[in-house]
Amino acid sequence: MKVREVTPTADCSALLAGAQFADAYAVAIDDRALDALHAAERMFARNPPWLDGLLRLRNILVAPFGLKTSGANELSNGRIIGLFPVLSETSDRLVAGFDDRHLDFRVVVDVARGQRVVATTVVKTHNLLGRIYLALVLPFHRLIVRNMLQRAFLQTATLPKARS
Repeated sequence: MKVREVTPTADCSALLAGAQFADAYAVAIDDRALDALHAAERMFARNPPWLDGLLRLRNILVAPFGLKTSGANELSNGRIIGLFPVLSETSDRLVAGFDDRHLDFRVVVDVARGQRVVATTVVKTHNLLGRIYLALVLPFHRLIVRNMLQRAFLQTATLPKARS
């Protein structure tokens, strides 16, 4: 089993009208009790130290441009996963993300019948800064999403199972 890039199955235009970028990564699981909330919690539970360092660097670099460093001030339902406000949630799908001056994005975690977790990212850029930002972060984004899925679902010996 490994994390693999897949064609996004989420309706990207419904998630973020006018989006110019979408990708998705999937991992096979065997956990029928796992729902989307708990899958997202497992994904965002523990960042590797190198990721925390990248996030600190990102926040320092974007501060002069007035970009957000988290979505904590945009809580729609009081829940936050990682840095992202939860926008909608069912047992099979959790959508998180926020809108900013340079781009809007959504992170979608889908759980398919306890057999597969798919993490989809959808982005809509607003201006040149957004397009440059997206181009700069894409190589890191791909590495980060793969690593999050790997740590959450393929290195599970130290992680608790989902609550029933």
